[in-house]
Amino acid sequence: MSWGFLRDLLSGVNIYSTGIGRIWVAVVFIFRLLVYIAVAENIWKHEHDEFECNIKQPGCENVCFDHFFPISYIRLWALQLIMVSTPSLLVVFHVAYRENREKHHKQKLYKSPGQIDGGLLCTYLISLVLKTAFEIVFLFLFYKLYNGFKVPRLVKCDLRPCPNTVDCYISKPTEKVIFLYFLVATSCLCIVLNLSELSYLLFKYSTKCYLKKYVKRHQ
Repeated sequence: MSWGFLRDLLSGVNIYSTGIGRIWVAVVFIFRLLVYIAVAENIWKHEHDEFECNIKQPGCENVCFDHFFPISYIRLWALQLIMVSTPSLLVVFHVAYRENREKHHKQKLYKSPGQIDGGLLCTYLISLVLKTAFEIVFLFLFYKLYNGFKVPRLVKCDLRPCPNTVDCYISKPTEKVIFLYFLVATSCLCIVLNLSELSYLLFKYSTKCYLKKYVKRHQ
């Protein structure tokens, strides 16, 4: 899978982000996207082929694998990366709308089309809320689908067509759980950064409004 589109999107949003937003972009790009491409994708690449049960009953191994891994870790992680990055498109589209509006009216309508104020501030705040919500939803999915953030060495399966309770073994569980914890840690870090940026922008906007009212009152 080519991740060039996500890299270009993050690079484009970085121009309009605050300092905290740029840190978020760096975390997503370096500690999540690059780790996914360089390491994690290879670890889970052959997870089905390396899942073994101590019985050769036709269909038993496939049914057990589907039960314990309803969605592949790596595909869910890829979907999470896409979903937490796409809200940034709202900001890119809003800036493009401002630039197009200036071209259409052939005059300067904004101090800077990419400056976070007015309608663009609302769009930016909405994108932060959506990114935080997606992070939380996917962490909840990981926790519920895989019975906590762990990868056991041995799982017992008694589903049909297995004739009895069989033992199934997951390959490289220690390595997988390390990267699962890494995934959770980076997701939590991104949530903290998003909430920090949200608080910073709200505080900055509130202070700006208060100062305007204060100046008007004393004039």
